Amino acid sequence: MTMDGMDSKKMDMNMDDMDMGNGQMMHMGNLKLKFWVSLVLTIPIIVMSPMMGVRLPFQFTFLPWSDYLVAVLGTILFVYGGQPFFSGAKAELANHKPAMMTLITMGISVAYVYSIYAVIANDMLHVTPMVTDFFWELATLIDIMLLGHWIEMNTVMNAGSAVDHLAKLLPSTAHKVVDGEVQDVTVAQLVKGDQVQVRAGEKIPADGQIVSGATSVNEAMVTGEARLVEKKVKDQVVGGSVNGEGTFEMTVTGTGEDGYLAQVMKLVSDAQAAKSSQENMADRVAGLLFYAALTVSIVAFITWLLVGNLALALSIAVTVLVIACPHALGLAIPLVVARSTAIAAGHGLLIRNRDAMEQVKKLNYALMDKTGTLTAGNFKVADYQSSDAELKADDVLKIMASLETGSSHPLAVGILTAAKAHKLALVNADDVHQITGVGLSGQVAGRTYQIVSAAYLDRQKLTYDQATFERLASAGNSVSYLMADDQVLGYVAQGDQIKPESKNLIDSLKAQHITPVMLTGDNPQSAQVVAKQLGITEVHASLLPEDKAKLVKQYQSDGSHVMMIGDGVNDAPSLAQAEVGVAIGSGTDVAIDSADVVLVKSNPNDVVDFLDLARQTTRKMTQNLWWGAGYNVITIPLAAGILAPIGFLLNPMVGAVVMSLSTIIVAINAMTLRLKN
Repeated sequence: MTMDGMDSKKMDMNMDDMDMGNGQMMHMGNLKLKFWVSLVLTIPIIVMSPMMGVRLPFQFTFLPWSDYLVAVLGTILFVYGGQPFFSGAKAELANHKPAMMTLITMGISVAYVYSIYAVIANDMLHVTPMVTDFFWELATLIDIMLLGHWIEMNTVMNAGSAVDHLAKLLPSTAHKVVDGEVQDVTVAQLVKGDQVQVRAGEKIPADGQIVSGATSVNEAMVTGEARLVEKKVKDQVVGGSVNGEGTFEMTVTGTGEDGYLAQVMKLVSDAQAAKSSQENMADRVAGLLFYAALTVSIVAFITWLLVGNLALALSIAVTVLVIACPHALGLAIPLVVARSTAIAAGHGLLIRNRDAMEQVKKLNYALMDKTGTLTAGNFKVADYQSSDAELKADDVLKIMASLETGSSHPLAVGILTAAKAHKLALVNADDVHQITGVGLSGQVAGRTYQIVSAAYLDRQKLTYDQATFERLASAGNSVSYLMADDQVLGYVAQGDQIKPESKNLIDSLKAQHITPVMLTGDNPQSAQVVAKQLGITEVHASLLPEDKAKLVKQYQSDGSHVMMIGDGVNDAPSLAQAEVGVAIGSGTDVAIDSADVVLVKSNPNDVVDFLDLARQTTRKMTQNLWWGAGYNVITIPLAAGILAPIGFLLNPMVGAVVMSLSTIIVAINAMTLRLKN
């Protein structure tokens, strides 16, 4: 599928399948069309039909056939507009879990059947006193519920607004290299394995790996990083980013559904499809209201039948069921979700799992990686020396740089940059491979070398100058050692810069009573330097990737809730393990697959925005649930006549006003959601 195809498919409003509760998928048809047709049918019903038995000043009654016209329009509206809810109720009842769809179906069905009976009784049988119809309530409930579900559908479009422009970043054509000749083809024709030439100033047409040439790439529109990123052979480039002054050729590694942009769009869709626990709470509340309204209406019918007559008992029972209709409850969550998702997208927050937002209020610890998360990951060589009589210091740097050629690790980039600055001629390295949690190994001029950390040397009980290490590490440097034949040949010490926003992140976490914890594979001394500057007291250093996931479990073992913040690559296991996984920097498959929240920018302050938005969203959802359900809790027993012994029976008009007021309050409350910053 092409990116354009994905975009048009995502934006298509004819969404035939939609999750309507309890995990059931149902046929929704064109929900947008259903809403507008139903709204048009509602207008004459509102003009001619009384509201809860009371005619409003603008309503007219002089047309002798108005009741029949309302009945016809009501029937069309009931069948056409109510179809989604009938299907949803059928699915809920099949699962033995009546919820929102069942409550809506019960309300509109009772309102319709009783209203048809009212028309027949009043206009054909001429019953006195006249029987009140509920076409007004039937029409407005269908409209509001369709609007609520249309808002849910549109949420994915609102969320996608922050990434819709990403699809447009891709150029329409690409320079495909075939047998040494360059041919212009459309981007849609590219497939994995194609070789493409990218010229100076052009947009990169797809994800790929550079096979020849070198350049600098502006990835700001994709990752949020404003700086140019140096790219060379074997480096990965992302489709949609802008090439600098160099020309290079690359092999396509991802296009269409496999590309980074497509994966981000899929992430947004997945977030919309996943119902949060608050939404499920709305379903549970609706389920309880269903049983409550049904029980109260039956009890009220029997009671009033015994103390009154059949007409009065039936009228009160029907009023109870109609008043129970969840006008406000149906909008309580969708409106907040729509508003929250739009705000998140506008601030570069892609929320993959909305349940993560509701976990924020339970968080006790925020575990975070150091390099690339709290620090910029822009290492600069501060010192390098040889400890072998046969090697000069430049030889150590040269060999390490030769081994690191092709690596994009921040430490490797720092070494390569230093070698280039010292104009060292690199040599070919063979059989270069990563050693998980250690470093890398490879052959230079027939000799096997390794680049390792001090922690590895300690584990292997190999000798090195620990005094020098302490001096360099205490100054905040990461120290890498070159070794061969179990002998340390020299070292390179590099320093990193703390991101200016990191201090605000740590201070904000502490203010929210969330304890910050640093996790890093770097040496303890360097980690402590960074931690001290930021005010972090809990530090775990010299960690392997699997150690981080174990630490997350360790913190969780006493019932604590953990947020893990990392770069989404080495931290993937811990991101998945934590209650809330936040990936800073969203350029990898692992970030998308492992994290609950992906931050488009690599700004630690975005974590603060996420926490703020999560708390505000959860608070608004809870408030709206109370408003939506509170109306029913109060009016159902009053409509049943619980206060009749003291002379008070709820006027249906009052019930309708309160119903409308609660719906308006829910909508206004949702729209007031905003970030503090």
